[in-house]
Amino acid sequence: MSRPTPRRTVLAAALAVVAGAATPLAHAASPSAPSAAPKAKRLVDYRAWHTAADFNQGTANGTRVVNGGRPGVAIGTPAGSADYRDPHTGTTATWEYAVWTSPVRTLKVPSTEAVASWNAHTPAGTWIAVELRGTYSDGSTTPWYVMGRWAAGDGDIRRTSVDGQKDGKSNISTDTFAIDNPASGLRLSAYELRATLYRRPGTTLTPTVWRLGLMGSDVPDRFDVPASKPGAATGRELTVPRYSQETHKGQYPEYDNGGEAWCSPTSSQMIIEYWGRKPTAADLAWVNPAYADPQVCHAARHTYDYQYAGCGNWPFNTAYAATYRNMESAVTRLRTLSDAETLIRAGIPVITSQSFTASELTGAGYGTAGHLMTVIGFTRTGDVVANDPNSPTNAAVRRVYKRREFENIWLRTKRKNAEGKVVSGTGGICYVYFPTDISAAQREALDAVGIR
Repeated sequence: MSRPTPRRTVLAAALAVVAGAATPLAHAASPSAPSAAPKAKRLVDYRAWHTAADFNQGTANGTRVVNGGRPGVAIGTPAGSADYRDPHTGTTATWEYAVWTSPVRTLKVPSTEAVASWNAHTPAGTWIAVELRGTYSDGSTTPWYVMGRWAAGDGDIRRTSVDGQKDGKSNISTDTFAIDNPASGLRLSAYELRATLYRRPGTTLTPTVWRLGLMGSDVPDRFDVPASKPGAATGRELTVPRYSQETHKGQYPEYDNGGEAWCSPTSSQMIIEYWGRKPTAADLAWVNPAYADPQVCHAARHTYDYQYAGCGNWPFNTAYAATYRNMESAVTRLRTLSDAETLIRAGIPVITSQSFTASELTGAGYGTAGHLMTVIGFTRTGDVVANDPNSPTNAAVRRVYKRREFENIWLRTKRKNAEGKVVSGTGGICYVYFPTDISAAQREALDAVGIR
């Protein structure tokens, strides 16, 4: 069974936040129109900086803009150096750093929650930190919140979220900014993102940040969501590799107790391979050769959050996907299954996060406090075809779930667990992975669901 990966928000005291605030280190297919469902109030706003023009709009302190086929920001002349004590190894090292800060952006959806995500290259000897500073609707500002300290590998630092960040109005729970009391009317109205790039002193190494984005949302508390009608992708199913997390049970327990908790990296690996990418033999040399599907073990190791002690950190998964050749990724929320149909119609699968009891999803055969699976298509009647990694074998991964049941367990923000206690739901969280060289139709589909 999957380890819980719940929606990280404060709903009826569902989550507790550890006291104390963190101090930032360096500064102390074919085209398809969207489904013609009735238009509802906009609930989600995703924005990313990912072009040379975007990065030139930001403030550089030691960074330079990299042009060419994959624009980004890299270290130019370092702004300075700083010591970092890795809390997971106890090792202190000195790093040169440079900083890129986005312009202040006003959210089109004043938000109760926000999740940052990034795509970056971090060769050995480098790493990055991503931070968020927000402006509240009352005009006050947040501190600089650490949204992640990240490297593709684990030889220099241990990638980590940072616990204990709060200011009395909001908090960071693993990977998610959340307003403490949404009922008060307080919202995040604007923000800026900061990427700090680190390298070993005296080298010419540099990380490169290709995409830096944030999804803000104001999804209302709800036990039930309106049903969408089947539309754009009925009868379409993508050919996506099938991997079971359960076949890895007991393997590498240092990464979240082994495979039975690896729903997120297993789902990520399926989609990465759908797009024709895969780890090399050298990448997999560390995996026990007796283990089947070693790439799933590799994905678990390289998405593992040493603070969260799990592989379910949302932006760490999308960042992992973007380490593969010319891959891009984002964490966002979708409005309905009609949005997922828009992507499927264009040939883009979607990884969704949901929680449910055993009686709420016919055919699943289990209940979960949080689970990732992959939407790969829709039947002719509009039911969901999913690759569900919580299956006993690879052959059993493909499932068909009832549309209404699936949509509700994915989009709701509140639910009752098996004990009858009110707990949180994910509110439509998903990962979307896509290559840089997608077709115009695929780009149109991404634009239709707010990913630009």
